[in-house]
Amino acid sequence: MAVQPAPHPAVNYSTRVDEISPRARTLNGVRAVIVLLIALVMLIPVAWMTLTAFKSRPDAVAVPPKVLFEPTLEGFVSLLTSRRQLTTQQIEEYSQRTDLNWADLIALSRGQAITGPSNYPQRLANSLIIAGVSTIFSVALGLLSAYSFSRFNIPGAGDLLFFILSTRMLPPVVVTIPVFLMYRAIGIYDTHLGMIILYTVFNLSFSVWLLKGFLDEIPREYEEAAMVDGYTRLQAFVKIVLPQSLTGIAATTVFCLIFAWNEYAFALMLTADRARTAPPSIPSVLGTGGIEWAAIAAGSLGFLIPVVIVTFALRKYLLRGVTFGAIRQ
Repeated sequence: MAVQPAPHPAVNYSTRVDEISPRARTLNGVRAVIVLLIALVMLIPVAWMTLTAFKSRPDAVAVPPKVLFEPTLEGFVSLLTSRRQLTTQQIEEYSQRTDLNWADLIALSRGQAITGPSNYPQRLANSLIIAGVSTIFSVALGLLSAYSFSRFNIPGAGDLLFFILSTRMLPPVVVTIPVFLMYRAIGIYDTHLGMIILYTVFNLSFSVWLLKGFLDEIPREYEEAAMVDGYTRLQAFVKIVLPQSLTGIAATTVFCLIFAWNEYAFALMLTADRARTAPPSIPSVLGTGGIEWAAIAAGSLGFLIPVVIVTFALRKYLLRGVTFGAIRQ
């Protein structure tokens, strides 16, 4: 006679789910509130900068600070134009002119006349060129170097990686004077080339270390299988490794771009006019009789937008980078 297996006791899974779900929902709610509060606190300076960019000069320096005010583009006009002070008679003459645009009228309300564009657009263009090109070089060279350290048995690889990382340990101000003297001697002071080389060198160590961590997560078996099928090492790198390392490349690109975009000390000491970038030029915005805080806020807001655009464009890869280590061999 066959022995019938004892039936398993019925388990009321719905009861367990009901018992766990309220606690899980509560924890998720608490986490969401904490994240929201942290985000709000971190965004307060950005929000205040944005408000200040649209304030008039009296509102920008008002005590106590004004939250409700009449928006104006006075800060942007001060940032993007060069102006001269008018006498009372000249103000009356300008007021009778019919060829004045909105920017001229804003400047006239402050007793000024626009004489031409400011140097801020050129400084912002310098930042775009220098930060963009140096980021491309840093990521490209760092990717090749990181691939070599990840895939080949290099003698003294640990020492070489530490030496590469040690270049990032020095504060920029320590090497500014030697680099300044060297650049003056070889004729690349205040040039785009000099700043691109400098930012590339300083970003390269970070790029190598970050990309090596991503490449180590890609199984070597993928490349070996491709090379067994007839691919060369370069073809396997381009068609197998490169597509899977897009998350690491995107993350490295964002971090290298942020460093080169925001760098202040080198840009202040190693440039004068032709290659000066936006960070050292924004704080130097001066008006008649004091600092133009609205213009500085407007310049900072315009300086922030390109980085935000790049980060949002790469956000898909950045989010995927969180689970990059989930690749199974």
